[in-house]
Amino acid sequence: MLIKRIISSIALLGILAVTISVNWIFGLVVTFFTIMGLYEFFTMLEKKGMNIYKYFGIAIGAVIPLSITLRFELTKNWELLFILLALLFLITMQFRRRQNSGVVADISTTIFGIVYVSWLLSFLIKIRYLSQGAGFLLAVIFITKLGDIGAYFIGTRWGKTPLIPRISPRKTVEGSIGGLLFSILGGLISKPFLNVSYPSLIAISGFMGILAQLGDLSESLIKRDCEVKDSGGILPGMGGALDFIDSLLFTGPAFYFYMSVILK
Repeated sequence: MLIKRIISSIALLGILAVTISVNWIFGLVVTFFTIMGLYEFFTMLEKKGMNIYKYFGIAIGAVIPLSITLRFELTKNWELLFILLALLFLITMQFRRRQNSGVVADISTTIFGIVYVSWLLSFLIKIRYLSQGAGFLLAVIFITKLGDIGAYFIGTRWGKTPLIPRISPRKTVEGSIGGLLFSILGGLISKPFLNVSYPSLIAISGFMGILAQLGDLSESLIKRDCEVKDSGGILPGMGGALDFIDSLLFTGPAFYFYMSVILK
């Protein structure tokens, strides 16, 4: 399992690093992970017995990163219009129901999936389109994924104190601290891509390391609610696509907003 996890991680990080150099290819990669992440998310909800609009949600979710990749923007926040249209469509579809029970839950979970997976992950594409975006993306990936690696290895080797056993029985305080230190290490490695002082770099990478762990824990919370161990089985040793991108769902938007302010 450990060897499979290492091979999968290296392969995925290698794909991301290579595709970053070409905007549209990277956009397609993000779109692919969006589609797979949404499929896994909605499938988990179906196993829980919820009646969500699975393929409609996936379609809208795919349009958001594609529209950003193609720079199809009538307004600055064009992708939010797709979310609004999805909400209007889902409300309209409820008029055909024979029973009112479950209406709010079905609409809310479908929209939540689109926002949680598609909209948040699409910020990686927005980062790529910033000035020096390729370097920024590498920094985000280093900080986020080194944190994941550190939390896993430190937690596996020295973890004894449960972090939040109700949500994730295997996560430990020691692993969390290790993940945070590795995120800071990722920030220091990323110094050539980020023109900031070392104290600022440590603060940024530390904050992103915390967000990465919150992203991981938030997906664990969803999986516990749906009573599944992994979101899927597409990645040997790691689980599903959603298991791979969960830590990036919070760090990407946070970094984008931070750099948007800095670059003004």
